[in-house]
Amino acid sequence: MAGDFEKIKQEVKKIVLEITELPENKLSEDAKFVEDLGVDSMMALEIVASIEKKYKVVIPEEEIPTIRCLNDIYRVLEAKLS
Repeated sequence: MAGDFEKIKQEVKKIVLEITELPENKLSEDAKFVEDLGVDSMMALEIVASIEKKYKVVIPEEEIPTIRCLNDIYRVLEAKLS
C-alpha cells in the first residue's frame, strides 16, 4: 500500500500543478494553497472535483475547508481509500 500511495501522491501533485499552472518547485507538500500559492476558490473546487473523479471518492463539502495544502489532500484521500 505504501508504494501505491506514493504513486497516488505524485498523481495528486500533478493534478494540482495542472490546475494551478504553478511551477513544480513552488508546490511543496506543506505550502498553503491560498496564502502561499494564491489558489482561488474555483481552482480549489476544480482540484477537489478532479480528485473525486479520478479516485471515485466523495469529499464532503464540510471537509473541503480543512484542505489547505498537499499534505491535507493526502490525509483525506488516504482515509477515503483505506
